[in-house]
Amino acid sequence: MKKLENLSEIYNQYDAFIIDLWGVVHNGIRLNPGATEVIEKLNDKDKEIIFLSNAPRPSASVVKFLEKLQMEKKYLKNVMTSGQAARISLEKENYGKKFFHLGPERDNVLYSGLNIEKTVIEQCDFILCTGLFDDQMEDLNFYKSLLEKYSKKKLICTNPDLTVHRGSKVEFCAGKIAEIFKDIGGEVIYFGKPHKEIYNICLDMNKKNLIIGDNLRTDIKGANNIKMDSLFITNGVHRAEFKNDKELLKLLKNYNVNINYFQRELIW
Repeated sequence: MKKLENLSEIYNQYDAFIIDLWGVVHNGIRLNPGATEVIEKLNDKDKEIIFLSNAPRPSASVVKFLEKLQMEKKYLKNVMTSGQAARISLEKENYGKKFFHLGPERDNVLYSGLNIEKTVIEQCDFILCTGLFDDQMEDLNFYKSLLEKYSKKKLICTNPDLTVHRGSKVEFCAGKIAEIFKDIGGEVIYFGKPHKEIYNICLDMNKKNLIIGDNLRTDIKGANNIKMDSLFITNGVHRAEFKNDKELLKLLKNYNVNINYFQRELIW
């Protein structure tokens, strides 16, 4: 495990860079200038860049969001999301035709145009979870009460993350609802990091890949699962959980993960 001051110290050891978005490239509100420079430099040096996100929306929606944040389109050729992976499976009607959508209306694009039917929870074949309802962002007991009668149904989780920072505010993600559902005895099917399937969709396992992310449960665990090198961005989702490098070692042990490098923020 090595502390990096600059990615430029090691970039030439790798063919491709699989970069998380929220917490590394942006904070939900604006792009991180250091990460933007890294992307520019890697592109200039003809390195492959793949953005891999646990966003519960199709890849095209995330591309549009990044363009709104003023990221140049030429960098957005390879974007894969957990939502895109889920949509591929939903299109095949793997879980039935009728679903209950648990999540905000902005995620409706995930199933738009598919030959499946949105319905009430009592009549659904499966529960499609993309996050929390906009009017119930903090009360987790609401979701336990909502779901406990329907633990025999499958819950499709399109974002395994538990929390995310939007600016300085911590918000729950779909993974937190999936955790509640499992606790009441339900079966959860996950799409996204750290599960191997999403890596098989978007990257070449024969290349020398570096996985970059701020989430030990998803980004780093995913890198460990596919035996790829990783760079942990410490000023992300876990920033309040440790204070120094010694505590970082304990944190890694607590999450049962290994890293090759760590850096406070992604900078060149």
